[in-house]
Amino acid sequence: MQQQRYYSLDVFRGATVALMILVNNPGSWSHIFSPLEHAAWNGCTPTDLVFPFFLFAVGNAMAFVMPKFEQKGTKYFLQKIIKRSILIFAIGLFLNWSPFFQWSGNELVFKKWAFMHTNSDGSSFEDGVRLLGVLQRIAICYFIASLIVYFFKPKGTFVAIVFILLAYWIICLLAGNPQDPFSITGYFGRDVDIAILQKYHMLHIDKIDGVVYHFDYEGLASTIAAIAQVLLGYLVGFYIQQKGKNFEMLSNLFVAGILFMAAGYCWDLVFPINKKIWSSSYTVYTTGLAIVTIGVMIYVLEFKNAKSAWSKFFDAFGKNPLFIFVLSGFLPRLLTLFRIKDHVDENGNPIYLSALGWFYEHICKNISTDLRVGSLVYAISMIIFYWLIVYLLDKKKIYIKV
Repeated sequence: MQQQRYYSLDVFRGATVALMILVNNPGSWSHIFSPLEHAAWNGCTPTDLVFPFFLFAVGNAMAFVMPKFEQKGTKYFLQKIIKRSILIFAIGLFLNWSPFFQWSGNELVFKKWAFMHTNSDGSSFEDGVRLLGVLQRIAICYFIASLIVYFFKPKGTFVAIVFILLAYWIICLLAGNPQDPFSITGYFGRDVDIAILQKYHMLHIDKIDGVVYHFDYEGLASTIAAIAQVLLGYLVGFYIQQKGKNFEMLSNLFVAGILFMAAGYCWDLVFPINKKIWSSSYTVYTTGLAIVTIGVMIYVLEFKNAKSAWSKFFDAFGKNPLFIFVLSGFLPRLLTLFRIKDHVDENGNPIYLSALGWFYEHICKNISTDLRVGSLVYAISMIIFYWLIVYLLDKKKIYIKV
């Protein structure tokens, strides 16, 4: 059967990447509007939808490329997914380590794999390059999900999803602290990450209720349910592809989306919706929202053909998603190496800013007395800047893939 092209899925992926850039690049992390912040622990804000939507989009795309893998055979399939997974993981590690140098006083020094970090108050703690992250989780989920889809087919994939989500719930209950297995101290995955990754290779020294804990948002254990998110994206993409563009397909998408959201809410009563541990209820709930969102986009863009400037704007991001996401993370890090002397503090010490830091402090920050406005303006400016890049790449038909 010949595959139909779904422009709406490209726009969905591009919009997700644009939102990733928006929430990852505020002018100040201390001044953010609440919808652009992650939930402190349990719960789900609009920002908490971005990453699961992207993993869902990865699964959608898998549904359209898997027939090609099946035609070319197992050897070709394994070579492609192993190579792609290693590359994405390596790019994520490169991004975490970049720009490989950092300022120590007035001296540029090499950023070591592990080192002692000294605070401004003279205290110090062991620090190092983070091993995991967004791209690393994408790589792991893509690799395992691809194997499941290829060898177990759609029916087996559905069984795998049910098993993964239920097994993860049971493991959290049995291996966690019986008093509160879904808290930051009771969650079993935190101990797993500390044991395997070591504290200095984890991202966060997180504060919950004023207490400091080591915790990695993209840890190993919490990746389990994220794999199911990709698999669910695959099944939805497979269904869309098999049914074709008709109202029966669209109606069933909306029904499925509502049922998933309701199931996620019900599961939340016993397994809280939580992005940081990527709970099974969170996976189901965000999948429901993703299905409804895709359904709306299919209706608007495929059925009503209401393509306009907004869809073209997001489509440009969708054509070079990995490249522009990496660039949006790498460029600000790189620019920190090139400092501008801005002013001196009350003790006569020089204060330096990067070019982007100067832009926020002297332009965006002065737009409003509400500092959240300036922080948002900075983030929107970053989206426009990176859009110009993907727009030019699209005009020249340059698409950077791994």
